[in-house]
Amino acid sequence: MLRKVLGVIVGYLVMACFVFLTFTGAYLVMGTNQAFKPGTYDVSLRWTAISFVLSLVAAIVGGYVCALIARSSRAAQVLAGIVIVLGILVAIPVLTGGDTRPNVRPREVPNLQAMQSARTPKWVALLNPIVGAVGVMVGAGIRQKTARID
Repeated sequence: MLRKVLGVIVGYLVMACFVFLTFTGAYLVMGTNQAFKPGTYDVSLRWTAISFVLSLVAAIVGGYVCALIARSSRAAQVLAGIVIVLGILVAIPVLTGGDTRPNVRPREVPNLQAMQSARTPKWVALLNPIVGAVGVMVGAGIRQKTARID
């Protein structure tokens, strides 16, 4: 049981670290003007596409690590459920439209301010938890296949 709980926790932490590091790198490479639409904090289509790819890879890695530690596909299912629940909780403010922050941005925006001020479309907020959960299960499935070979 402890192994399964540890797998879920470590899998989630790996996902979170992977997302933070890769999103930071992507933002530094792309720059403010390619990450956002002109003059606003609305994310660009390019940023949206890159974020889906990075999120999927993070979820696959997290699911793999979870299954590796837990030695159980059930633990990966729990992690996928957590990803869905947390994703929905994060999506609620986007979906309710209660964002009263100013949407006019300066020419250059530091990374942390960009993370706090970015505005994602509603469809992205809805799709993110699904992409994350699918990625976790794909990662766990990859681990199960490699475990049979080992």
